[in-house]
Amino acid sequence: QVTLVESGGGSVQPGGSLRLSCAFSGRTYTSSCIGIFRQTPGKEREAVATIYLSGGTTYFPDSVKGRFTFSRDGTKNTVYLQMESLTPEDTAMYYCAAYVFSGAWLCSLGRSGDFEYWGQGTQVTVSS
Repeated sequence: QVTLVESGGGSVQPGGSLRLSCAFSGRTYTSSCIGIFRQTPGKEREAVATIYLSGGTTYFPDSVKGRFTFSRDGTKNTVYLQMESLTPEDTAMYYCAAYVFSGAWLCSLGRSGDFEYWGQGTQVTVSS
């Protein structure tokens, strides 16, 4: 069992920044993968960042590459998604998720169906 709790969502103007935090606890391992996904009504959930806990390698889709960074504080079992240059298209509910027995390649794929545990989500709204 893995528990994930997101925080840090909110409203921001276009061009602004936000940092999301995800604190996770429970049975994670160096082979685990933590991902941040987002979803808007009527659309599929998409990965915006994943991190493979062994080594901390991160993966991003082209839609956020160069604007988002993803890091981990290993002492706190917390990951941080720093989002810069936000646009209205980034508006969504953001979820943190864990894939317990992942691998680096599988983590990089960011397929939501692979992730077994999910947080409750936090809303990000980008609007002027």
